[in-house]
Amino acid sequence: MRLLLRFLKPYKGLLAATIIALLLDVAGALFIPTILAEMINIGATDGGVDHIISTGAIMMAVTLLSGAASLAGSYLCAKLCSNVGRDIRNAIYDSSLAFSDGDFKEFGTGSMITRTLNDVNIIQQALMMGLQILLPVPIMCVMGVTLSFMLDVQMGWIMLAIVVIVVILAALIVWKAAGIFEKLQSYIDRMNVVLRENITGVRVIRAFGRDRHEIKRLDKSFSDYANNAIRVNYLFAGLDSFTFFLMNIAIVLIIWAGGDRVGVHAMQIGDITALIEYSILILFYIMMAQFVALMVPRAIICISRVRAVIEKQPSIRDGQPTEASTREATQAWIGQTDDGRQIVPQPDAATGAMMTLEEMAKARAANDPHPKVACFNHLSFRFPDAEEDTLYDLTFSCRRGQTTAIIGPTGSGKSTVARLMLRLLDATDGRVLLHGRNVKDMTQHELREHIAYVPQKAWLFSGTIADNLRYGNPDATEEEMWHALDIAQSGFVRELPLGLNTRVAQGGTNFSGGQRQRLAIARALTRKADLYIFDDSFSALDFATDAALRKALAVEVKDSAMLIIAQRVSTIVHADQIIVLEDGHLKGRGTHEELMRTCATYQDIARSQMRAEDLAEFEARAAADASAAEAGKEETR
Repeated sequence: MRLLLRFLKPYKGLLAATIIALLLDVAGALFIPTILAEMINIGATDGGVDHIISTGAIMMAVTLLSGAASLAGSYLCAKLCSNVGRDIRNAIYDSSLAFSDGDFKEFGTGSMITRTLNDVNIIQQALMMGLQILLPVPIMCVMGVTLSFMLDVQMGWIMLAIVVIVVILAALIVWKAAGIFEKLQSYIDRMNVVLRENITGVRVIRAFGRDRHEIKRLDKSFSDYANNAIRVNYLFAGLDSFTFFLMNIAIVLIIWAGGDRVGVHAMQIGDITALIEYSILILFYIMMAQFVALMVPRAIICISRVRAVIEKQPSIRDGQPTEASTREATQAWIGQTDDGRQIVPQPDAATGAMMTLEEMAKARAANDPHPKVACFNHLSFRFPDAEEDTLYDLTFSCRRGQTTAIIGPTGSGKSTVARLMLRLLDATDGRVLLHGRNVKDMTQHELREHIAYVPQKAWLFSGTIADNLRYGNPDATEEEMWHALDIAQSGFVRELPLGLNTRVAQGGTNFSGGQRQRLAIARALTRKADLYIFDDSFSALDFATDAALRKALAVEVKDSAMLIIAQRVSTIVHADQIIVLEDGHLKGRGTHEELMRTCATYQDIARSQMRAEDLAEFEARAAADASAAEAGKEETR
């Protein structure tokens, strides 16, 4: 409940106004039977018509006031609950934005959708019904029983006994239903997951003829939910019937006992009417509260599920640089080569004095046309639920004006490298450096401002092509967007009737796979970044488009570093540096020609993809180079 109070706190004034309006409504509802009793007791005997008219006018005024309070209370309550529901959804969304990949997978997509939509709806409805129906119940009970005692003590005890019996029974039913509701929410999660799998994977299901199997899965998830929902309905149907029974019993008891009390002149006949009205109002509110009580245990479970998301501490948080971490990052940045070897201080050629690492770094930077932008320094990574590392002691650098490529068999950890660079994951050991700083010492926003990323799955958002391109740069002009599209070989956009204003369906499903990839690449190119990461972003392109795109990219991002993660050798054959991964281990490093001579893993990948004549030509050229090198050695001897 602390979570709910936290979201109610900003609306204390609105909450107070809502409660006051509801109290006026309850007070008016109980005051009317009291006025009616007086009308009967006095007006029907000594007061005459004048007393009945004057009392009736008071009753009309109370009714209008109570009705106005009821309308105002309903409006204020709806406004309050809408604001609270909006704030809770915003809090869930804000929390999810800070989650790492592992944090998000802890909940799952289906469960996050359920918590954001269904769970918050239940909390919102329970809050509204609780304020309008549950909150007046204790007030109605206390005031009604008190008024009954004021009319006659014996009748007051009868009223109190009836109220206590119904409240105890309702509390027991709600307590028993709470456990069932916890299961219901997990069944809703399961239905969400199964439905999403069936909708997104409908083509696979049809292709493999698994329709009947999926129907059984759906039927089981629906049946589990239905069976538990029916159990809850049985409980509340029994309580509802019992309450109606008690309501009628209460009326009979009041008339029977009240008749005796009137007979002995302990009370007047009009008081019986008031007591009947009190009992009907109290039991009616309790009966209505049962329907709300149906939601209370469910809402409590939903609050705990929402709280689990909102109060989840992200495993990846913005860090503050310390002196030690800054020193270590600097040492790794300037004191090691791209392959992780320590740089030994050398004497100054002019003075002969031994140079410090900083002085050597400045000297290298002055003559280095390709300074480092990012660096993986002895990095190892293991997923939280894994038994062994995904990446082992990985060291390499991405340099400005150069293309670094990563290739390897499926499952070798290629895409994990991109996620580590973006800090969607954190290294288990070692460090990732950007411009000489450990990425853990930077804010995530600052880090990602330097990077443009094209994901493995080209995802487009609903809206227009221009809207999607401006995800990379919100201030991009039309000229800049057209330029990015031309570099990304997205000339098909010029042929569309609406051009940049062409509508994009959710996920970009109204475009082909190759078109989606090119639009995703154009989105990244609208941002002027220091490092461009392409995570297998050319897989859906034909070889001609792939070659044209790489040629255009080489010119467009010549002042930035480029990291390409690929499956095809043809995509990375001209890269300045190729990193070969296998089972998380670095198996080779160098250019295409160097790796074809020295790296067996790369040779196997290349042979499986290259045409026989291309491979024969390369091997002949390599043999000729080897012969020339051998001849040179002989001459030297």
